[in-house]
Amino acid sequence: MDYYKFEFTNAEVSYEILLAFLGQLDFDCFEEQENALHAYLPKALLKDELLAEISALKAQFPFDYQKTLVPSQNWNKDWEANFKPILIDDFCLVRADFHEGNATVEQELIINPKMAFGTAHHETTYSMIKSMRGLDWNGKNVLDYGCGTGILAILAAKLGADPILAIDIEAASYENTLENAEINQIRNIKVLQGDLKVVAEKGFEIILANINRNVILASLPALYEMLVTDGQLMISGFRIEDQTLVETTAKENGFIISNSMRRNEWLCQILTKK
Repeated sequence: MDYYKFEFTNAEVSYEILLAFLGQLDFDCFEEQENALHAYLPKALLKDELLAEISALKAQFPFDYQKTLVPSQNWNKDWEANFKPILIDDFCLVRADFHEGNATVEQELIINPKMAFGTAHHETTYSMIKSMRGLDWNGKNVLDYGCGTGILAILAAKLGADPILAIDIEAASYENTLENAEINQIRNIKVLQGDLKVVAEKGFEIILANINRNVILASLPALYEMLVTDGQLMISGFRIEDQTLVETTAKENGFIISNSMRRNEWLCQILTKK
């Protein structure tokens, strides 16, 4: 089967937001780059209606894109060639199952992203993983809110967290998290499709929320109620220019800012419930 590769660049919105909208179209899979998002579409599904949907998205969230025809014998090879392993210090290697392993790192995550966000190529996921190294996970009750590929929930499990609940509104993310948990031989992650309304549990000791600014801001009151006192909320998906807004809103909702990490123009913060 022949494919079109769409390369989305210069987006004025985070790529996870763009992916969430594109995921409702007919693309087969996505690959997350540091400053781009690649999407693969079967040639037969390139319709005027789909291009119109992309144009409408571009009007709402400005970005550039170009498409390239990839013959059937090369498209998977092209995808594999562009999906490079990510090494985060000596702490964590994120790779697909067709990459070679590395026994020298503390943690190794096998992530086949398909149509879900989260491979550590983007600054937000990279920073979340790097920040996770400094927390105590042993026996902690964890919620991964907006789990994408399940990468953060899987890492939390490898670091000793138990139990773990992972949720995402996207069906592709729900399915991909289950698949990646299985690939990594993780058995203690419960996965649900939906928003915070599907979460009946409270008393989480750590909540991971690698989403976007607007969802984080809107969810802070609910996330506060779900955490135990002194529980930690790790957030990312917002840019440096949003720092004051996010921190002010977090403090208004009872959090203190315990740690902050910047990677290029993106921030990752750890908030503590007081």
